[in-house]
Amino acid sequence: MPETSLKTPLNALHRELGARMVDFAGYDMPVQFEGIMAEHNHTRTAAGLFDVSHMGQVLLLGQGADTALEALVPSNIRELKPGRQRYTMLLNERGGILDDLMVTRRPNDLLLVVNAACKKDDIAHLGSHLPAGVLLTVLKDRALLALQGPAAEAALARLVPGVARMKFMDAASFDWSGTQLWISRSGYTGEDGFEISVPAEDAEALARALLADESVRPIGLGARDSLRLEAGLCLYGHDIDTTTSPVEAGLVWAMQKRRREQGGFPGADRIRKELSDGPTRHRVGLKPEGRAPVREGAELTDADGAAIGQVTSGGFGPSAGHPVAMGYVQSGFEQPGTVVQAVQRGKALPMTVVPLPFVQQTYKR
Repeated sequence: MPETSLKTPLNALHRELGARMVDFAGYDMPVQFEGIMAEHNHTRTAAGLFDVSHMGQVLLLGQGADTALEALVPSNIRELKPGRQRYTMLLNERGGILDDLMVTRRPNDLLLVVNAACKKDDIAHLGSHLPAGVLLTVLKDRALLALQGPAAEAALARLVPGVARMKFMDAASFDWSGTQLWISRSGYTGEDGFEISVPAEDAEALARALLADESVRPIGLGARDSLRLEAGLCLYGHDIDTTTSPVEAGLVWAMQKRRREQGGFPGADRIRKELSDGPTRHRVGLKPEGRAPVREGAELTDADGAAIGQVTSGGFGPSAGHPVAMGYVQSGFEQPGTVVQAVQRGKALPMTVVPLPFVQQTYKR
């Protein structure tokens, strides 16, 4: 563990609970508590509590903040309603993805949640492109918790009753014992759940209050990864990066009609051409034959051994009951049922292209 690793406000609690800690994006983070399989299954059947305080929380304030952000992303930000959250992507001039993020319209500002490994570059990118009058503020004094799973609503409503009225992608401010919480009904597991922004000094007390519910257990990064992979959700730096367009990644759903038709965002020419003509590669779900997982980086080939793509995420899906993977294949190989080969440790392993996600998503619509 690097001595310079940053610590979240829950670091001491993680260690008290027996977490195995690893360095992740420069932070000392829990990879598991009782075991990845057990934590994964508990989140799918009850409620898991994740520390995601390493992610960046950023405010954009001032007149025209929505227009300024919309010029950097392919999503409709100007018409995002108060109390609603939207997934989007920062793009470079080639239409590649600099980061994926969540944007919430609050009463007087926009709240952005960005990935930990990208937040320094994201903040610099935003700062260099925002016009005068739009202020960027980094929230360094708040933690972020995620409560996920079918029992999440009941567990959180025990402390904050109003959350039961929320629907998927709603966001609102709540009072908990004099502490202001900013809560969204969203997450990264495919399950119903919430993300809770809390003052750093109150984060441990909130975590302990949630863990006092018998349905809630602490969950580490290991199960977070297997949960999001089963849910068909991208991990930045693996399934999407600066070379990937939203069309290739299957993220066109995050581009509302007005933006697809009008453009006005970085890389719009490439992206709109891919929308009309189709991309040259596609992100797909992949199911390996047998019980052996196929890992990230494995080359994908056709039946003759010609390279056609690469696996970007792979592992065993505890809820799916079999190995699962995602990757990119050349156009012509993306249809479900197509059989490709993954080259792993010198062996060609058959994989079938399958629809995403691997498990049904249970968001509260």
